Amino acid sequence: MAENELLPLSPDPLILPPAHKNRRSQSILDLEQVDAFGQLRAIWDILLKHQWLILATACVLTVLVAIYSFKLKPIFQATARIDVEAEVPLLQTLNDLFRAGEADDSFLATQVAILQSDNLAWETMQQLGLGQLEKSTGPSQPQGQNAGTLAKKNAMVAAFKGPLRVERPKDSRMVLVSYESSDPRQAALVVNTLVKNYIERNFRTKYDATRQATGWMEDRLDELKLKVEKSQQAMVAYERQNNIVNIGEKQTVVEARFEDMSKDLSQAQSERLTKESLYKMVMSNDAQVDFIQTGGQAKGQGNGQDNGQGGLLIGLEGKELDLREEYSEAVAQYGPTYPKALKLQDQIKDIEALLQRERKHMVENIHYDYLAALQRERFLAAAVSQQKTQVDRVNQLLIDHNLLKQEFQSNQQLYDSLLQHLKDATVSAGLRATNIHIIDEAPIPSSPVRPNKLRNIEFGLMAGLILGIAFALTQEALDNSIKNAQEMEKLTGLPTLAIIPMGQASPSRHSRQLRGTGANGANSTVPPTVVEMLVLRKPGAAISEAFRALRTSVLLSTAEHPPQVLLITSSQPSEGKTSTSLNLAAALAQKGSRVLLVDSDLRRPGLAKALNLPNTKGLSGILTGAYEFDDTLPQKVEGLEGLSLLSSGPRPPNPAELLCSMKMAQLLARLRQGFDHVIIDSPPILPITDATILSSLVDGVIMVVESDATSRAALHRACRVMEHSGGKILGTVFNKVDARRDGYYGYRYYHGYYSYQYKAYYDRDKDDKDNDQSAA
Repeated sequence: MAENELLPLSPDPLILPPAHKNRRSQSILDLEQVDAFGQLRAIWDILLKHQWLILATACVLTVLVAIYSFKLKPIFQATARIDVEAEVPLLQTLNDLFRAGEADDSFLATQVAILQSDNLAWETMQQLGLGQLEKSTGPSQPQGQNAGTLAKKNAMVAAFKGPLRVERPKDSRMVLVSYESSDPRQAALVVNTLVKNYIERNFRTKYDATRQATGWMEDRLDELKLKVEKSQQAMVAYERQNNIVNIGEKQTVVEARFEDMSKDLSQAQSERLTKESLYKMVMSNDAQVDFIQTGGQAKGQGNGQDNGQGGLLIGLEGKELDLREEYSEAVAQYGPTYPKALKLQDQIKDIEALLQRERKHMVENIHYDYLAALQRERFLAAAVSQQKTQVDRVNQLLIDHNLLKQEFQSNQQLYDSLLQHLKDATVSAGLRATNIHIIDEAPIPSSPVRPNKLRNIEFGLMAGLILGIAFALTQEALDNSIKNAQEMEKLTGLPTLAIIPMGQASPSRHSRQLRGTGANGANSTVPPTVVEMLVLRKPGAAISEAFRALRTSVLLSTAEHPPQVLLITSSQPSEGKTSTSLNLAAALAQKGSRVLLVDSDLRRPGLAKALNLPNTKGLSGILTGAYEFDDTLPQKVEGLEGLSLLSSGPRPPNPAELLCSMKMAQLLARLRQGFDHVIIDSPPILPITDATILSSLVDGVIMVVESDATSRAALHRACRVMEHSGGKILGTVFNKVDARRDGYYGYRYYHGYYSYQYKAYYDRDKDDKDNDQSAA
């Protein structure tokens, strides 16, 4: 850093520095946010990838369903329609036969269950001769044999009910009864017989229930008749015992008297409270003064006997006031000893004594009135209590009498009602009525309902497509391989230097022609020139342009100067290391550089065979000391002047020891001086350690990753091994990408857009060379 500070070492060498990682994550996040239909396109790519699996599954299942449909025996279905009305009440007249109520869902569901019952099915089977059981030999028949017969009967009934269908259309009283059979006549006969048995059973059940109810009601009538007689006798005896003639009038008189006495008691209580409050008021001094001031007004609120006394007190008080006024004037005029003043003073004293006596007398009258009101209240309270006892007695008599009367009336009503029902049941038993009506009898079907060959084939095709898609998605979910460059960058943190499309010579990925041209070409059935030298043989192809893009990425991978010695490797065999090494070397040589291809795979070499060059002398001989580098002289590659090859040579017994020797380091130092670029094709990382040994001797490592083949775990492990060994991974090459999917649509149109320009360029170059030769 510019500040000369040390950066902390990340525990995972695959993790990029924070700033770089954040920028990369942000760009990926923005892409995912912008691409709203990315998930849909990913699913479409998966379907295109596994299209043959989906189509094969759909075809196989469709053929199997078609064969099964044509081998099936035709099945005919007969259907009858019946109308199920609500239960009709007990019939009294012929008009009641045409009354129909609303049948609820529970009633209709019950009727459907009856149509599907085992007893009705067995009865139908017996009538049509479809159920034959061994006859019982009597009570001595073994129990095991009886159990076997019952099991056989149940099995026959279950087999008969299998093709039977009873359905009820929604919001209707209609019930559809259907039966399927290979014989159309038998299907119609079974349905019609079953419906007739059901109607007969319904009528028979009602008739038996009516007769049973009639017998029960006759027995109950006798019992109710005795109860009516007993309850009536008990009520009459109770009336005689208590002398009850008309208890309703008696109850009215007693209750009215009790009500009047209650009102009198309430009025007496109010009057007593009024007089008690007046008495308490005049007994206090303050109240007495108020009373003297108000005079007859306060007494006027009492009874009329005190009105005279109240008027006398008022007159005395007025006279007292007059005398006091005269006395005041005499004292003021003549003085207190004046005879007139003394006379007036004696008169005032007489008036005061008289007033005091009258007031005392009035208080005594108020007290007497209060005591009288209290006595009257007590008398009325005792009378009300006595009257209440009488009311309670009358009410008790009424309760007992009402109980006896209600018992008599209820028994009488039950008797009358039961007698009426008995008459109704007698009428119903004589009328043949049913609430089940046949709308359409089952006709003999003319065409089978199964198998519907066309529908079955369509269903098989649809199910096959769904199953194939499920297989494809399951296979894709279980696949742990790398699918695209974004996934690879997220996993490793390494940049993708180039994306190499699949070669055009392969009709599909399943041929795997690139696997045969990887680290070795020994077991390849495809000619080596299919992919290895496409940069030279087909410069206008999309794959050639991809390798030129790889060349540009490699030259710009380091800031100081382009890497001189490169190691091409992968995590596993057959991922395209050899093809990448050859085409990258050819692309660098086309730029005018001196390029040396080194085949460091001493176990299974492939470069010499891919270039049709001998492999007699090579790297193994130099490292063992059999000869020097000058003796081997790298072989020139035909068609490209700046490209040379150092083959692997004979297979040594100890390749790893040779690669980690000092001679290998010295050889690479010498090669740096003689060539601009040295491309080393190495074995895979995980199976052997050759690439790990060489990684510390080169300027950079390029990791080749095969699309849909390299597993995530293998790639991650290979990168960790390479980083721990000290190798510098420049980036990855995403190889064998299917241009028809994976989102790399640009490669589809590259050939048509650029091939004409490359063809014109090379044709012009060829004409120039011919002209130069002619001139010479």
